[in-house]
Amino acid sequence: MSNASEIHTHVRTRIAPSPTGFLHLGTARTALYSWAYARHHGGEFVLRIEDTDVARSTQDSVDQILQSMHWLGLNYDEGPIYQMQRLDRYAEVIARMLDEGTAYRCYTTPQELDALREQQKAKGEKTGYDSRWRPAPGKTLPRVPEGVKPVIRFANPLDGEVRWDDLVKGPISIGNREIDDLIIARADGVPTYNFAVVVDDWDMAITHVFRGDEHINNTPWQINIYRALGAPLPLFGHLPVILGDDGQKLSKRRGAVAVSAYEDEGYLPEAMLNYLARLGWSHGDDEIFSSAQMVSWFDGSHLSKSPAQWDAAKLAWVNAQHLKQADDARLAALVARQLQRRNLVASDEGQLAAMCALFKDRCTTTAELADWLAMYFAPVTPTAEDLAQHVTDAVKPALQSLVLRLADVVWEKAGIAQAIKDTLAEHKLKMPQLAHAVRVLVCGRAQTPSVDAVLALFAREDVLARLQRA
Repeated sequence: MSNASEIHTHVRTRIAPSPTGFLHLGTARTALYSWAYARHHGGEFVLRIEDTDVARSTQDSVDQILQSMHWLGLNYDEGPIYQMQRLDRYAEVIARMLDEGTAYRCYTTPQELDALREQQKAKGEKTGYDSRWRPAPGKTLPRVPEGVKPVIRFANPLDGEVRWDDLVKGPISIGNREIDDLIIARADGVPTYNFAVVVDDWDMAITHVFRGDEHINNTPWQINIYRALGAPLPLFGHLPVILGDDGQKLSKRRGAVAVSAYEDEGYLPEAMLNYLARLGWSHGDDEIFSSAQMVSWFDGSHLSKSPAQWDAAKLAWVNAQHLKQADDARLAALVARQLQRRNLVASDEGQLAAMCALFKDRCTTTAELADWLAMYFAPVTPTAEDLAQHVTDAVKPALQSLVLRLADVVWEKAGIAQAIKDTLAEHKLKMPQLAHAVRVLVCGRAQTPSVDAVLALFAREDVLARLQRA
């Protein structure tokens, strides 16, 4: 039975990460699509923490997930909601299902299941639970073993098929005979993923579920549980995986990088969202756009059915475009934190903002911007090669003259430019000869923006001291 006919007049989406590790890029993209879809339709976006894997879930992971969501600006309307705080609700639903016969107790031990699988493999049969504890008319169940706590299994329909019209993949159908009776609660009473997610999405009135396409095989069980509960179905959209540079799927356990690492490396959240959005969705040929523009465009269409390839160079390019557009005062605050990591202190925020304005067009990240601006806050050490090439005997007399002029000029771009111009005329040099030498001595490198603009942002005494090393 399709869920395409279900009517959802008020959109509610969610993201439900597991706190068994950091928020990785695939989950961040799913969160973005879910958030943008809800915002586009004037609905709500819910954050749920699926923490029933007690052995692997950690508070550090929860904290990192929350911090990453905050950094990306994916503000949620409800949550975080924790599954482990909802155990009573799951138990209530399971009790109802046991009463109605849509679930049953199973006493098969893990050892018996292993033996069953080996037998099935030996016979060339499909492996799966054989429904030995499933009640049926005229069937005699095994005797309940002593000291064995049962799991609870869902009595999956025996015939027919599950069909749904996926928002990304299109029509999908799977026969019920292809899936067995799913465990919905472990022996300790903690629910399994496929059961808890249904109860959660039902209770939270989730209308649209975007998630990775590794969940396609779970969807038939979940749809059947919805039907057994008489609950309305959400619409499902299964997103293709993100592939790494090696063509293999990015995952927490293989090759993925935490979203928070990109913050540390100096990427802007709006650039990260821009890039993630294009990994599986498009709006014409638009490459650079804001989150607000995405919300206005993101109606659930134009989602790709094919895997996306992570491209670090493309992300850097996107970030560079957003860096150019960024407010200089905001950049100054971000660069100040990057400088602090280098044990450098920028006390004048206005001055730092002016530095950012001058250098941001040359950079791809705030970390790279901090690398450029470090010369203003710490001594520089020119390379022997640069000194030999640019600070030549022919230029050194001009440098001495420039020091004398710079000691007296009004310390601003125009005054510095005039001092350089007068020095060039006096010594009959061309601008590159003197400018490169000044840059090497003062900045530690031969290439910078306009030398007069660069020098104007230094303290006069620092420039004079560095030039006098010639």
